[in-house]
Amino acid sequence: MTDKPLTPPDFTQGPNGRLATLSLAGRGPGLVWLGGYASDMRGTKAEAIHTHATARGLSYTRFDYSGHGESEGDFEDGTISRWAEDAATVLATTDGPQILIGSSMGGWIAGLLAKRFPDKLAGLILIAPAPDFATDLTPKQWTPELWTKVQTGGRIEIPSEFDDSVMVYTKAMFDDGANCRVLNAPLSVPCPVRILTGMKDDVVPWAHAVRYAEHIDQKDVRVTLVKDGDHRMSGPREIAMLLSTIDELVG
Repeated sequence: MTDKPLTPPDFTQGPNGRLATLSLAGRGPGLVWLGGYASDMRGTKAEAIHTHATARGLSYTRFDYSGHGESEGDFEDGTISRWAEDAATVLATTDGPQILIGSSMGGWIAGLLAKRFPDKLAGLILIAPAPDFATDLTPKQWTPELWTKVQTGGRIEIPSEFDDSVMVYTKAMFDDGANCRVLNAPLSVPCPVRILTGMKDDVVPWAHAVRYAEHIDQKDVRVTLVKDGDHRMSGPREIAMLLSTIDELVG
């Protein structure tokens, strides 16, 4: 028995090379997936949304940032601002208001898009969001030795917590991230915001997600804490919660 072949992506010309995209035509508001650091658009949550959107007849767009997945570019050339520009390029191809669904770093990218394109937003769903991780999380979680190494050497490789891969971090990404902060001032968002985060997340502590909620200038903000949820938030219960949240905001 062979695995089902993957649907080949389309490509959109972005500012940092061609971006691989997958999209479904359907009713709005549309859904746009914003993945995490070093992830791709074919992960568990993104695929679950695809199945759900197909069944509900919803428009859905997902893509890989430059240097990620099937998109062009070198990952180590990437920075927060470059990946936000990639996301802005894809968002511009969508019709009408969109619900941005951002996971981890994607939750940070969603905040940057909210600043620039408020008229395109119908909702934000942020899953274990990691805004400003380049200044407010990672440098404080690493040992001084690791932080010195990336600062002096320009890059560092660290084994992934989730699989056998190696995570690469560059000084350029951290330096750029310091100029892309969203937690240093109130973030005006013209739509409902839902934040889903696990209390056993050892990558982005749940208190960081609550801090994000506190910075969002919008009354309709709800934070859901999953007591035994980890950073991935990809278990059956967490996926069901995500899909239910999509249905709520689609209306």
